[in-house]
Amino acid sequence: MKEEIIFNLKQVYQRIEDACKLSGRNVSDVKLLLATKTVPAQNIQIAIEAGEILIGENKMQELRDKDSVLKDLNIERHFIGHLQTNKVKDVLKYVTCIQSLDRISLAEELNKQLQKAERTIDVFIQVNTSFEESKFGLPPTEVIPFIKKIKEYKTLKIKGLMSIGLLDVEKEKMRPSLHLLRKIRDEIYTAEIEGITNLQLSMGMSQDLELAIAEGSNLVRVGTSIFGNRFLGKEIWNENIAE
Repeated sequence: MKEEIIFNLKQVYQRIEDACKLSGRNVSDVKLLLATKTVPAQNIQIAIEAGEILIGENKMQELRDKDSVLKDLNIERHFIGHLQTNKVKDVLKYVTCIQSLDRISLAEELNKQLQKAERTIDVFIQVNTSFEESKFGLPPTEVIPFIKKIKEYKTLKIKGLMSIGLLDVEKEKMRPSLHLLRKIRDEIYTAEIEGITNLQLSMGMSQDLELAIAEGSNLVRVGTSIFGNRFLGKEIWNENIAE
C-alpha cells in the first residue's frame, strides 16, 4: 500500500504540473489537499510522511477517530463536507479551515463557538456552481451579499471560494461550473468589498483537476486518484465525497 500511495502521489503531481504548463500557470500557485473520506489514518500517515500537509475530511466522526494518529503530525486539517450547526463545536477541535460555509446560521454558530474559544478560523464560501439540487452551496447570485454579511464576524477569515463542479463523462461539460467560480471571484473584486482580497479558489477533484487548474484553481481536493476508489457504484459521484 505504501508504494502504491507514493506512486499515485507522484502521478497526481505530474498531472498538476502538466496542467499548469498547458494553462501558463506557475505550479507553485496550485496546492494539493488530500480528500480522505473513509481513508484509514495509517494510509493518510503514509502520504504525510511523503511530504503532504493538507488534509480534508468530510465527517466529524472521522476527524475524531483519526485524531490519535494524526494529532501530533505537522499538518493542516480542513473540513470540506457539509457542516451541521450542532457539529460545529466538535469540528473546531480538529480543523484550521472550514471550506463549506454556505449559510448565515452556520456563520453565526461558528462565530459563537470561536468567540468562546478566543480564536479565529479560515473559511471558504461554498458555491453551487453546477446548479444541482443535490449539492450544497450558495446560489451564485447570493455570494456577494453573503460575504458582506459574514465579514462582520471578526472570527471568520474569508480566504476564498469552494465549489464542487458538475461531474460528467464528457469533460467539457464540467468546465462551465468551474469557470463560473472564477467569474464570481472576479465579480467580488469588482464589488470592492473592504478587506476581501487575494481570494483562493478550491475546486477540482480526481476527475476534473486539469480543467479546474485551467480555470484558476489554487487548491485541488484529490482522494480517489491517490488512495483508490473506496466507494461503490454511483456513490462516487455523490457531492459529499468532495474529492
